[in-house]
Amino acid sequence: MPYKVKVDRNTCIGAASCVAVAPNTFDLDNEGKAVVKKKDGSTLSDFVAYSDIADEEVNIMNAAKSCPVNAIIIIEVDEQGNEIRQVWPA
Repeated sequence: MPYKVKVDRNTCIGAASCVAVAPNTFDLDNEGKAVVKKKDGSTLSDFVAYSDIADEEVNIMNAAKSCPVNAIIIIEVDEQGNEIRQVWPA
């Protein structure tokens, strides 16, 4: 099944552990908050499909698990992109 990932900016403390684990997926913006990097070079905090990210699924999950405040949210989606269930945090 496809997955999407986002950063909860209200929860993010800018620890940057996600950037260290998955630099192809995460970056810090000018406010020191984590953002998701898309293949086209743009960044955002809202849900991004894994297919739009130039990284392996395991790296994205490990980065989410490395976040000390669980600010990275991963959901499983159906073919239309609708949420089926939250995968992380469990």
